[in-house]
Formats: sequence, C-alpha cells, structure tokens
Amino acid sequence: MDQVKTGRLIRALRTKLGLTQLALAKQLGVSDKAVSKWERGGGAPDISLLPLLSQALGVDTEALLRGDLEENDMTNGNMKKMRFYRCPACGNLLFSTDDADVTCCGAKLTNLVMHKPDEENALQIEHSDGEWYITAPHEMHREHYISFVAFLTGDTMIVKKQYPEWGLDVRLPYIRHGMLLWYCTRDGLFYQNI
Repeated sequence: MDQVKTGRLIRALRTKLGLTQLALAKQLGVSDKAVSKWERGGGAPDISLLPLLSQALGVDTEALLRGDLEENDMTNGNMKKMRFYRCPACGNLLFSTDDADVTCCGAKLTNLVMHKPDEENALQIEHSDGEWYITAPHEMHREHYISFVAFLTGDTMIVKKQYPEWGLDVRLPYIRHGMLLWYCTRDGLFYQNI
C-alpha cells in the first residue's frame, strides 16, 4: 500500500461525500487526528478498519489498498460479452457486462472461462412450439449438476437456475440467433451458438 496514494484517495472520497474528518472518524471509532494523518500520507489505517472504511467511503477495499479508482473501459454493454462468476463457497451466480472486481463470501472471484462441450456435457436443443426446449442426460445430484442455463443475444440475457434435485428440462423463448451457456459444477462453463 502506498500511504500517500491511499491518503489522497481517502481525502477525495471523504470530501466528495461531504464528510468532515471528524464525521468519518466517528463512523470508524478513531480520532479525527488519525484520519488527518492518513490523508497526509503519514500513516495508514489499521487493516481491521479497511472494511468499515471502504463501506463508509463507498469503495471496495482493493481500491483503498491500490490508492486509486481504476475506471472500467466501456464495451457498449453487449450482452454476448457477459462475464460469469460463481462463488465456490455459497454457489452464488454473479455476472457483469465488463471486467470487474467481483467478490463473494470474502473471496475475489475470477470470471469463468467458456468451453465448447464434449459429448458428456452436451445439451439436446430443439425448436418446439415456439420455444427452445433444452434437455440433457447430465447427472443432476448435489455433487455434480448443471447450475444454470443462460441464453444471450446482443441485448438480452435469460437465465434459468437449475437445482441438483431436478432433471435438466428447460424452456426458453425462441429467439432465432444467440449463444446458449450452461455451467456444470464439476466441469465448468460451456457454450453453443444457436
């Protein structure tokens, strides 16, 4: 951590929020002199204060440690460039339309890498009654199952959550062209253009 850069960031965020050093100090349970020292780069907040400080300033802890707010490049929000994340601890599904620092259960997540399916992980896809009808003989038990199925176009994303106790049997609105994605808890994220 560069104390000077972090101090400048703390000051900039505090003033942007209209907080005095004393008001921020009260939220954190420290003195206003401690906040002044951090902002001048003469010291750094104790590591135990970083979660409270990041919450009070509305920024993630990593930004405080870096001392800057790296801006994400814009990708025009094309849904086909969606990034998927899955928390290994709780199974939460998260996604973003651009690179992002995504955390869950205290861990930083990396986006899932998409693969073309092998025979074991392939889905059966049919156009039936004006819908996409998707099935698979894939195992569906607690240790190994398809967690979600998603359909992406340039401006639309449809996600269907799946559960270990269910067989895979998904109906999606028929949209002529797009990308079908699904996540196997053992083998990862797969895709197929349809």
